[in-house]
Amino acid sequence: MELDILFPFATPGGTWNMATTTPGGLPPAWRAGSFVGRGNLQGVIMALAHPVHRAPSVPQKNNMLHLEGGMFRMGSERFYPEEQPVHRVRVDPFLIDRTPVTNAQFAHFVRATGYVTFAEIPPRAEDYPGALPEMLYPGSLVFVQPSGPVPMQLEHWWRFVLGADWRHPTGPGSDLQGLDDHPVVHVTASDAEAYAAWAGKRLPTEAEWEFAARGGLDQAEYAWGDFLEPAGHYMANYWQGRFPHENTAEDGFERTSPVGSYAPNGYGLVDMIGNTWEWTSDWYRPGHTVEVQKACCVPVNPRGGCMEQSHDPRTAGPAIPRRVLKGGSHLCAMNYCQRYRPAARYPHPIDTSTSHIGFRCVADIAPGASL
Repeated sequence: MELDILFPFATPGGTWNMATTTPGGLPPAWRAGSFVGRGNLQGVIMALAHPVHRAPSVPQKNNMLHLEGGMFRMGSERFYPEEQPVHRVRVDPFLIDRTPVTNAQFAHFVRATGYVTFAEIPPRAEDYPGALPEMLYPGSLVFVQPSGPVPMQLEHWWRFVLGADWRHPTGPGSDLQGLDDHPVVHVTASDAEAYAAWAGKRLPTEAEWEFAARGGLDQAEYAWGDFLEPAGHYMANYWQGRFPHENTAEDGFERTSPVGSYAPNGYGLVDMIGNTWEWTSDWYRPGHTVEVQKACCVPVNPRGGCMEQSHDPRTAGPAIPRRVLKGGSHLCAMNYCQRYRPAARYPHPIDTSTSHIGFRCVADIAPGASL
């Protein structure tokens, strides 16, 4: 196949690749979301990285749980190098959504504000010279299961589908019928932040998210203990079978599942693991900071890297900043992406929406506030 133009892209569970602008293969790393038409690509990237929102309202506390915060060991030494080293951190008390944001909740936000997501807006040709005209349409990345074994490369199961967005999770022929209580997907980091600001909340830091996901089980590999399937029970929505071509769906779900389909963790939170990846507010860096030995010097409310260094230096084209995703998704499998764990983390471009990334929100607790 002759390559017309190349764009870098990444999706959780794999490495960065180059994709062509052919239909079904184009990633939206060049997309501009709600900021299309307001400047060149670099301006679009900066707008996505620093969105402007209305002043936040009082947090909508229904469906939120109060976590006391505290010290815990963040990271893991047993799986992927970017999770190392294990180190102690401390987080302050905060509120967190009991569930990921659902389609019904996001629809309420859209009705109230008229918000249009990144995946629903076509890019301007003048902002992206060289892009094929037939690809300058709204769309998003959708997982398409191969019919048989394929090389373990992302282009064999990810497709840029024109017309795919949060209302049409698998493309223009799909809708949200029966999916009101499923996590919203096809949202970029700026989409998630727009919802959070409207709700008087924010996205969690990576440390806050991991503290919450562990549910009080410090150093356990999974959110429920040290075994993936205790007594043969599925504890989260992840892939059963040989990824990507064989999905036995033994847990009853081929794609996303209704929030709360599995038991909550020790803090009462559901779907922290599996179902959909979740955005955090931290910029990605490849690994954690080294453990501080003195208890007096344990970092409090640590943050990730810096935006300017969060992009993948191995790729050509525009340097798209990346945020940390947490929790894994229904596409994580034992043979491919064992990231259905609290310590797991993955870098994702801020302008890229997919069919397996969602989010939940947190809120700060004012000193002396009554809950």
